[in-house]
Amino acid sequence: MKARIARLQKACRKRGLDAMYVRDTSNIAWLTAFEGVFDDERAHAAFVPARGKKAFLHTDARYALAARGQRRGSGFKVDEQPADRAAWAAQRASGLEVKRPCIGIEDSMTLAEHRALASHLKPKALRETHDTLLKLRAVKDEAELARIREAQAITDAAFERIVGLMAPGMTERAVQRTLDDALFDLGADALAFPTIVACGENGASPHAQPGDAVLQAGMCVVMDFGAKKGGYCSDMTRTVFLGQPFGEMLHAWEALRAANEAAEAMLAPGVTGKQAHEEAERTLASYGFGGCMGHALGHGVGLDIHELPVLSPRNDKPLRPGNIVTVEPGIYLPGKFGMRLEDMGIVTEDGFEVLTATLHDMVVI
Repeated sequence: MKARIARLQKACRKRGLDAMYVRDTSNIAWLTAFEGVFDDERAHAAFVPARGKKAFLHTDARYALAARGQRRGSGFKVDEQPADRAAWAAQRASGLEVKRPCIGIEDSMTLAEHRALASHLKPKALRETHDTLLKLRAVKDEAELARIREAQAITDAAFERIVGLMAPGMTERAVQRTLDDALFDLGADALAFPTIVACGENGASPHAQPGDAVLQAGMCVVMDFGAKKGGYCSDMTRTVFLGQPFGEMLHAWEALRAANEAAEAMLAPGVTGKQAHEEAERTLASYGFGGCMGHALGHGVGLDIHELPVLSPRNDKPLRPGNIVTVEPGIYLPGKFGMRLEDMGIVTEDGFEVLTATLHDMVVI
């Protein structure tokens, strides 16, 4: 997409780079805006000069037909000739009208690939960059937002379906399979990430893997799941109750909902990820659950399930309009239970629009 190429070119010029060599597949997928081309293999490279109207994509015969079908108007020239990618990048660099070009590379590049690239280009010609493309990807355009809305609509519908099907006596794994089937039945191209279903004390592990634990009356069940549509992810967590909760479990639910809603109410341009996280922590502490979360409040979502920006005590950068973030406070009490309440939304010019349609009403099965 030409607009995205232009954004990267501007970033390159600001950093004194003559070009950017890109190997991260998600970054390439974002730059090209090609759909249905890329998978999990690192089989592609992009070379984007800091000036000019043309960028270059190197791929192989397995992907060339699909890539060529979408190149028109993209700003990318597709090259499928068999070649060592480091040598290909050096050839592209030699075509720049610069005597001693400075080429930006991602710091996520493997050491082996860096050495291969340095064997073709002088090491001084390479400059490591950190999060250059991730920062550009953090501000979503309307096309991206439309895909994310589609993915979230599927995810909301899947939750509505699963709460009508799950019951005491089912295992976590059975709920997981049923939920995954619902996501695909409702139109997901893929799962955004492996679905989490955790009941009882297993819920105290935020990334618990579904197993043979049986859902029983008196438990709460954490379900964290998402769809992928058109390459873009959704992310949602809901905690449901097997029977009416009371005592500590009910109090924890009230604290969790209050923390989620307090954080979402404050999100707006200029608010930092640290401030949002601390607001949720303050609310949990006011209910007596200080120190019971243990993870960041949220993260960006897009082509990858974890992107920038993050709602974390380590992020003091202000949010910007177009940022997609999750808000997912949790309470985890080892040996007892755990619960999490997660929405996904977009930072707007004057606040935060929650994209998750499912409300925060307590769900009792």
